[in-house]
Amino acid sequence: MKILTFGEIMLRFKPPAFARLVQANSFEASYGGAEANVAVSLSIFHDDAAYLTKLPENPLGEAALGTLRRFGVDTGRVLRGGPRLGTYYFEKGTSIRPTRVVYDRAGSSIATARRSEFDWPALLKGVDIFYFSGITPAISDELAGAVKDALTYCKSRGITVVSDLNYRGKMWTPEKARSVMRGLMPYIDICLANDEDFEAALGIRAFDGDMSRGIEQINSFRAGMKKITEEFPNCKAVASILRNIHSVEESDWMGILLRDGKFYESPVHSVHVMEGVASGDAFGAGLIHGLLHFKDPQESIDFAIAASVLKLMIGGDLNLVTEDEVRAAMRKGGSARVSR
Repeated sequence: MKILTFGEIMLRFKPPAFARLVQANSFEASYGGAEANVAVSLSIFHDDAAYLTKLPENPLGEAALGTLRRFGVDTGRVLRGGPRLGTYYFEKGTSIRPTRVVYDRAGSSIATARRSEFDWPALLKGVDIFYFSGITPAISDELAGAVKDALTYCKSRGITVVSDLNYRGKMWTPEKARSVMRGLMPYIDICLANDEDFEAALGIRAFDGDMSRGIEQINSFRAGMKKITEEFPNCKAVASILRNIHSVEESDWMGILLRDGKFYESPVHSVHVMEGVASGDAFGAGLIHGLLHFKDPQESIDFAIAASVLKLMIGGDLNLVTEDEVRAAMRKGGSARVSR
């Protein structure tokens, strides 16, 4: 089945080791972005993944495309033009000093794209699953309109829509997010919501904001997930990551899936985090892969959370792990032995 993801890929700058941005006189450079990360993961899992964005016609745009192509992602639908590639700066935290992100994405090629540029009958030709996150409509009103057009077309053609609510407080307010995302929810078949996403994006209370005891709040997460399916009966599955974060490096993770009225819960993984970014994207890709290929929803959520925690141990945005490696992590957390 063909999966198309739609969003913004950016150039990522990271100071060496644990240096702060104000200390940095050099940066590690790589590429990533929520929907691009999902496309790469799916392609590595040998799914037929394509990516849609708009990139400038310059070497940075070519480098971003090259990153996707390297891992087998279909980039034939990518639009070209516009002024620049968006960037973000990643400052790695440690212990009680949190990791932080600074965006420099205003005026990027995708941010200045017009709704009318997206020819959805052509872009969605041959596509079976359309994936976007709440980051994409947050970029601009034009992109919010473009997403609405895409979802309307998907509904008319029976294309499955998957969305990670993925609220970003640096990009829009809860009031704006709710006004847009609640309007899109009637078109969404599978929804991913983590932590503050429930309330910020949909106005549904599920989490009190205490990241040290997310797993202990599983009953309120269950209630929030049920509320989504009650308010939006077209949404047949809702998934979420629950976390107890003890410090930047040490945390406990589990996944939960509500499908056809039944809950499926993964084991808890206690992990030592190398880099806490894009694990939600890894979770989304793992869930899509599982729902496509596994008969048992329990296996799907176990696979998704294992893919997610593996991402915590890999630098950069991309989850560079195979299905076999995810399955190894599912078996009692894998093994620390050298693979020879």
